[in-house]
Formats: sequence, structure tokens, C-alpha cells
Amino acid sequence: MNVMDHSAHHTSTAHDHAAHQGHGSHGGHGPGSVTWGAAAKATLHCLTGCAIGEILGMAIGTALMWGNLQTMILAITLAFVFGYSFTLFAVRKAGLDWKIAIKVALAADTVSIAVMELVDNGIIAITPGAMDAHLSDALFWTSLLGGFAVAFVITTPVNKWMIGRGKGHAVVHAYH
Repeated sequence: MNVMDHSAHHTSTAHDHAAHQGHGSHGGHGPGSVTWGAAAKATLHCLTGCAIGEILGMAIGTALMWGNLQTMILAITLAFVFGYSFTLFAVRKAGLDWKIAIKVALAADTVSIAVMELVDNGIIAITPGAMDAHLSDALFWTSLLGGFAVAFVITTPVNKWMIGRGKGHAVVHAYH
């Protein structure tokens, strides 16, 4: 490698590391280094999995004319399954075996998904008529999507706090 190639490689590596630091707290970085952007990105990652699972569960339960309790249980279960799967497949792609990958996914996402589901389902439960709305009703979709929006706002500070303490999505960053 000539001097020019080494210099370009060094600059690229330094740039990549600097860009990676913006993802949140890593070993040795204090809580103050966690940005709201990193917390929002972690929350959006969680929200995506939760939304897919929950919408699928609500749609299946509603289409099968299940009761509210059964539909909610299915939706929450699928929210956790899809929420964990996003992290699980990402860390598996990074080379972790299944056992460690599952532990990382559980450590990274459990609190975030739980808070998201509690808030989202709470919003649906307190919205008059939302529990009995059908897939074709605007109330079904507005309460569900509104619940996700409120859950995002509440879960982002939780994720910021957790990442700043080396927990939550900070666990995933150790394997990048």
C-alpha cells in the first residue's frame, strides 16, 4: 500500500468511526453523548416492528371476528415477534449465533417494545369506540396510528435514557 492509499484509508476509517459514534452510547461513552436522533432512530426501529405485528394482529383478529381480548393478545404477541425479529436478523447477519442473537434482541428491545405496546394499546383502549371499530372504519386506523404516534413520543426518552446507560439498543451497537 502506498502512502496515498494509506492516507485515504485512514481518513475513511476515521470518518466512518465518527459517523458511527452518532448512533448512541458505546462502551466508554457517557450518557451525555447519546443524541435525541440516536434515541429516535432506535425508537423508530422498534416502532416499525411493533406496527407491523400489531396491525397484522388487529387485522387478523378483526377479520376473524375475535373478541377484543383475543385480538389484543394476538396483536401484542405479533408486535413483540416482529419487534424482536428486526434486531435478531440484523445481529445474525453480523455473525452472531442464534443463542447470543436472541439474548441481544431480548436485551435490546424488551423495554422499548413493552413501553410502546402499553402506550399504544392504552390509547386504543381509552378511545371511545376504538375497541369495537372494524378494519373499514376510520376510527380503527386513527386510534391505532395515533396510539403509535403517542407511543413514539413517550418511548424515545426511555430509549435515550437506556442507551445512555449502555442498555437497550446500545447492546446491539456492540456487535456492529
